[in-house]
Amino acid sequence: MSDVHELAQRLMALDDRLIACMKCGNCQAVCPMFGASGMEADVARGKLALIDNLAHEILRDPAALADKLGRCLLCGSCQAACPPGVKIMDIFMEARELVHDYIGLHPAKKLIFRQLLAHPGLFNLSMRLGAPAQRLLFRSSQDVQETVCAPVLDFMLGDRHIHPLAARPLHARYGALDEPRLAGGIKVAFYPGCVGDKMYTEMSEACLKVLRHHQVAVFMPSGLACCGIPALASGDAKGMLSQLRANLRALAGGDFDYILSPCASCTATIAEHWPAYARRLSAAKAREAAILGAKAMDINAFLVDVLQVRPAAASAGDAIPVTYHDSCHLKKSLGVVSQPRDVIEANPACRLTEMAEADRCCGCGGSFNLFHYDYSRKIGQRKRDNVVASGAKIVAAGCPACMMQLEDVLSHNGDDVRVKHTVELYAESLK
Repeated sequence: MSDVHELAQRLMALDDRLIACMKCGNCQAVCPMFGASGMEADVARGKLALIDNLAHEILRDPAALADKLGRCLLCGSCQAACPPGVKIMDIFMEARELVHDYIGLHPAKKLIFRQLLAHPGLFNLSMRLGAPAQRLLFRSSQDVQETVCAPVLDFMLGDRHIHPLAARPLHARYGALDEPRLAGGIKVAFYPGCVGDKMYTEMSEACLKVLRHHQVAVFMPSGLACCGIPALASGDAKGMLSQLRANLRALAGGDFDYILSPCASCTATIAEHWPAYARRLSAAKAREAAILGAKAMDINAFLVDVLQVRPAAASAGDAIPVTYHDSCHLKKSLGVVSQPRDVIEANPACRLTEMAEADRCCGCGGSFNLFHYDYSRKIGQRKRDNVVASGAKIVAAGCPACMMQLEDVLSHNGDDVRVKHTVELYAESLK
């Protein structure tokens, strides 16, 4: 960051937001990273103390500071448990941005966030080229999740069991959609997210099936970019703003009542971060983003709160036991708790059985999983143990990032438990 005066002003603004922290330690009990490492520096209280001394740390050892701030899943558990309501996630992301503005973003991240993810055509092309190549690099993990692994890429991916890229992404299957309203009914913009478009296409197709069953018209334009949360989590606000511009262009002029996503992280980003960060673009863009943010809704909440989907009478004793994982952004950011459970039980062939610690983070955390896979697996193992102890044959979630993590840990343990999105289960009950 060349403007030292601007750096000083932003540091002072952070100081003002830190004052409310009482150092009570409530965050310690709920922090998944602290549960895995046992280190005070990994809990929110420790990081806030670090940020309180940010000016000194950023000059003394900025690389070490960036690493310490990166040891957080941004799950929001600390913020949800904070008695004075400190906006911890906003503070953490602002601190990451400050540090990376000072030391510079890694060239690979700059390429991904500001070029690849900000230009949907380029991103789509790269994924189309990558899908056939995965047959050469990946082999089946031999599990019920049908994940794949790549021993030859262990140096880059680690020992991950991952969901393969779709042979044909969602945008290639459906193209741009702009369906007419049916008899003056509801119309929604469907935002599948990167993972819903290129990996979990079956999840996105289930959403489209459900919407059409309920005669909801769908607007899904071409040119949708990444929502921006990976860039924000990495401290790259410029990359996020590039992606936001692309999304505002794609959604401009669309006539819809809600913008829905099956990805809790995307929904929370559209609702909370788009309006906040669009202010850096222009007053006009800020108004556009605010309108979209007000229309953003998780698809589970839409089905239950708007379409009035309700639990069905359970089948006889042969109903499949399904447990549910509360995705962090879905519960802690959006406050969506009961609706996904109602969606599961709307399928009479499913019987909901709660797991212990249903709302404890699964350990994915987006890029956290890439840079701290050892801790991610350790946190995920605790979630896996709770899933298996529930006796469920299926574990459902409302976020594809969580689904990826659940598939990985269950596959590594050889568990006979399938991972599905809540809407997939409901879609299975529809003709």
